[in-house]
Amino acid sequence: MGRNTRKRRSSMAGKAIAASAALALGGGGLVWANFYASAHEKNSSQNNQVKAAAGQVATISCPDVGQKLTNVPRGARSGVDQELALLDKQITEAYARLASTRQAQAGDPGFVNNAILGPLKEKRAATIDRIRINIQRAGGQAANLNQLSGCTPQVVQTNAGGQQNGGQQNNGGQQQNGGQNNNGGQQQNGGQQNNGGQQQNGGQNNNGGQQQNGGQQNNGGQNNGGQQGNGGQAGNGPVAADFVDITKAGNNAQLGVGQNGLAANGNGGSKGSFTTKCGTNGNDNHNTDNVIVAPGVTNGAHHLHDYVGNQNNDAFASDQELAGAGTSCQNQGDKSSYFWPVLRVQDGSQDFDQNKDGGGKEGNVGKILQPAQAQLKFVGNKKGNVVAMPTALRIITGDAKAFVNGNANANVNWSCTGFENKVQLKDKYPICPQGSQVVRTSNFQSCWDGKNIDSANHRTHVAFVQGDGSCANGFKAIPQLQVRLVYNVPAPKIQNGQVVNAYAVDSFPENLHKPITDHNDFINFFSKNLMNKMVNCINSGQKCQ
Repeated sequence: MGRNTRKRRSSMAGKAIAASAALALGGGGLVWANFYASAHEKNSSQNNQVKAAAGQVATISCPDVGQKLTNVPRGARSGVDQELALLDKQITEAYARLASTRQAQAGDPGFVNNAILGPLKEKRAATIDRIRINIQRAGGQAANLNQLSGCTPQVVQTNAGGQQNGGQQNNGGQQQNGGQNNNGGQQQNGGQQNNGGQQQNGGQNNNGGQQQNGGQQNNGGQNNGGQQGNGGQAGNGPVAADFVDITKAGNNAQLGVGQNGLAANGNGGSKGSFTTKCGTNGNDNHNTDNVIVAPGVTNGAHHLHDYVGNQNNDAFASDQELAGAGTSCQNQGDKSSYFWPVLRVQDGSQDFDQNKDGGGKEGNVGKILQPAQAQLKFVGNKKGNVVAMPTALRIITGDAKAFVNGNANANVNWSCTGFENKVQLKDKYPICPQGSQVVRTSNFQSCWDGKNIDSANHRTHVAFVQGDGSCANGFKAIPQLQVRLVYNVPAPKIQNGQVVNAYAVDSFPENLHKPITDHNDFINFFSKNLMNKMVNCINSGQKCQ
């Protein structure tokens, strides 16, 4: 069940993935180590010492070097990609050391800096210097990269006051459901450290005397029942504070975050549309790769994607292979790849990837929900005509790491059917009333630089429209992809400050399945004839499919 075929793998990628699998830690970004109730901690006195240390240092935050590299010459990208993979491996090793030295940290307040952060900085400095050399040898500029070598310790907060998403580097540990110490703040990354040894339901000891939420302590040693009734994905979120009853959310119907994700179309300009019907991934085409961000790296996304359209998208697919692949779209001229993180309900059930990387091993647990609808529509620009997209154009909208990176690239909308014109949520999952369905909406960037199908950081070759619909910096207006996903989701319940039967989007472990991390990906492989038809329909005001 679920396609996750592998064709070939670089030795660097193989080593990095093997290390990640062995440590059951996710690479890239923050990983929340479990500093709390451990099956290996023998007595309460020792536990108290470890917990005290945990309150001081919960994880490590390192600058995202890849996002800073906006001008990498093509001749240097392969070498740079290898070094970026090595940076991820170094961080993963540092996280593992952080998680395995709790007693030493409790007895030595300088341990983290001296034994973990110092050596990590030295390794990163050497790797970053090789990135600089690669770029300069290819004729590029790479000034000030050495400033990115240092990493910082992050602290778990013990209250819910400052929870909210948007770049607070240690936010994830803040989710305590009204100060219940660490409901969701145990941060096991899918039980990777000792989910199953989590005896206190996120550190809350008994949750009204229900010691282990039905006694589900292990469930295979990792996930599923390890949710402990918090609705959390194996102690890795979400928590009650991540949900809101949409009938009580107030009115806010603006799509996107800030200028990100504004609808490009309107009452003027090119008013037509083109709808492509590609199904809802009923054939279970899934993998945990991301050929845009991490080509050649198995499990580069560290979470599971739904794929519709192109049926050959994995980490190793070339443009030629994608162009020659089959498609789930009704119009066979659309071989584009549309993919997004799956949505799961944490109802205690297991899915096919329960014991796999990117799935249960990395905190993504529960039953995968197939969309009831997946609407893919391209619209025009309210200022004027649009031009055709180039073949193999890649667009990522939203930020899978927005919870730790901040909102600069966030683009997310959560709502319920019947409420979409009233409420669009950014940092909350909606609890929908009976008869209403959960809706995820993404409006893509629709301004193109006119030259590139991708960029070094996968962002700067495209942009969102401005408030009036215009494209800045000489960019050209292209059709805007609008994705609307509708799900039948059993409504979660908030009981005693905890969420029961939560649902959540898959995420990097360190981002705790926060709603702000939702994102969507697109690679254009429309035939030239069908793309021209789309552009003509949009510019002439027609509604086509």
